[in-house]
Amino acid sequence: MIILDRIVKKFGPVRAVDGVSLEVERGEFFSLLGPSGCGKSTLLRTVAGFEPPTEGRVLIDGVDVTDRPPQKRPTAMVFQSYALFPNMTVGENVAYGLRVQKVPRAERRRRVAEALARVDLETLESRPIPNLSGGQQQRVALARALAVEPNVLLFDEPLSNLDVALRERTRTELKLLQRELGTTSLYVTHDQQEALALSDRVGVMRAGKLLQVDAPEVLYASPKTAFVAEFLGGSNVIRDAGLAERLAGEAPPDGHVLAVRPEHLVPAPSGEPARLTSRQFLGLVSEWFVEAGGHALRLFVDPATAVPETLSVTASQWRWVEDD
Repeated sequence: MIILDRIVKKFGPVRAVDGVSLEVERGEFFSLLGPSGCGKSTLLRTVAGFEPPTEGRVLIDGVDVTDRPPQKRPTAMVFQSYALFPNMTVGENVAYGLRVQKVPRAERRRRVAEALARVDLETLESRPIPNLSGGQQQRVALARALAVEPNVLLFDEPLSNLDVALRERTRTELKLLQRELGTTSLYVTHDQQEALALSDRVGVMRAGKLLQVDAPEVLYASPKTAFVAEFLGGSNVIRDAGLAERLAGEAPPDGHVLAVRPEHLVPAPSGEPARLTSRQFLGLVSEWFVEAGGHALRLFVDPATAVPETLSVTASQWRWVEDD
């Protein structure tokens, strides 16, 4: 449904997007994940038509839309700030895109009602936007996007302004709705849990480049680079060859470093001598910070685990990753 062909976007000397090629399948929920400033939102805006690429092509459903403005593309976007009109009611906001498209009034009413029903807001059609909660405003923004019946839904960190409980509930609702509609979705986030929970596939970005694309389970279990291992799951990345060899039991391959997830670095009767520097209770686990071999490491342990008088750690699982 979406083909990005060697997309480059420059702002002066800065390459915000640096030669990204990607294919998103029809009906797929695909997330772009990365830290702030990595280029993911710029890439999304390029697909939407808000940012013309410096180089490369954007194809949607087999059609080259690179030079088309946003309103001429079969896409709809849900913004981080929602971008609702505060002087309009819920229904008027949802109808806005249809009015721009000059959809007849009767059809417009039908599609507004249908979109509001999909997000459980049918009783609020006449309510002013300032009288809504943040979660309700987010759902109005989604209804507005659904009303124009796009081939592709684009999401720019739409849940980031919600509190934790509401974010998790809305995330579940969004996943179910996307599955029901089967609309191809491109989603941008810096939240790892969000990307893993929602997506069929995830692409991790850094400094304008797409580093790895995989299913969430594959990406989490088999990161290819040190950055992906650290960013997705918070692995301990150990570049000290001596410490890496003692934990893994073998020397690191050329150009590779050791990645050990916090849940796989465990206290043991014998292993690498360590010293506990701090710990905190996180509910299901306790997080321990230790110093071992001159390096700070992080462990997840059962909260009932007592700190032994003499602490050692060992790796129950580990992975060699490319040092980037």
